Amino acid sequence: MSRKAPGEIRARRSFYWRYVLEPYFYLAPAILLIAGVMVVPLVIGISYSFQSVRLLRPGGGFVGLENYLDLWSDRKFWIALENTFVWTIGSISFQFLLGLGLALLLNTRFHGKRLIQSLVFLPWAVPTFLSALAWAWLFNPTIGPLPHWLTAMGILGEPQNILGDPELAIWGPIVANIWFGIPFFAITLLAALQSIPAELYEAAEIDGASPWQRFTKITLPFLAPMIAITVMLRTIWIANFADLIFVMTGGGPANSTQILSTYIFTTAFKKLDFGYASAIAVALLILLLIYAAILLVLRRRLVKI
Repeated sequence: MSRKAPGEIRARRSFYWRYVLEPYFYLAPAILLIAGVMVVPLVIGISYSFQSVRLLRPGGGFVGLENYLDLWSDRKFWIALENTFVWTIGSISFQFLLGLGLALLLNTRFHGKRLIQSLVFLPWAVPTFLSALAWAWLFNPTIGPLPHWLTAMGILGEPQNILGDPELAIWGPIVANIWFGIPFFAITLLAALQSIPAELYEAAEIDGASPWQRFTKITLPFLAPMIAITVMLRTIWIANFADLIFVMTGGGPANSTQILSTYIFTTAFKKLDFGYASAIAVALLILLLIYAAILLVLRRRLVKI
């Protein structure tokens, strides 16, 4: 066996240091910051789910899987889980469809386009608390117009407080959330639309393709990867988004608008049971991780296609 020359060894060490180890030293501050802000609280929160952490009953200690077993028999948890699906699916569906339609509109030329583009950002410019308060007023039959409009259209028998009806209350925050989230899809999908080469549409038009065929054969395939990632991100945000519901209904009436994120908040800061709240949060985290994994697999398949 031939021995390597000292110069070759030094060259390999220099290469290993420069291209393998050195980048991690530059990334170290960001990695430490992320670990301090995200990883450490996550680990602490998960550890709380295996403990009895009640401020009014100190000295609980380790309880194992007791908090998770209590979830199985907790009726409020299952109601909140069902409401979370309704809240998330209802919000994301209309946000996406209306955002896509708005993006397609803004991708064309028309008079007043710049004004409309600036107005698209309006919902995000308004603080969440003010948005929720404004929508709560709009649904109030005494000072708000929406119940009277719905009655005039025959949807309601008489003007009533929709947010006080257990059968309809969840749709109040959903409508407010749709208004709040449309700009996200409109802006991101508009950017993706503007990146599609115009030559593809020109060639399709020359070949006699209809507008619907151009949309389904060109626009949607190009938008599919962006749609997958935006839907995934927005779904995670909506599932964790408790501000609108908490301000508009507080989870009521009769837990009809209670979702997992609001249930976590009320359990932790009203009942002061941080152990059980952490177990609910871990359950929500697992559901969102499974959802994200499925959507990322679908996105990879769309990219390959």
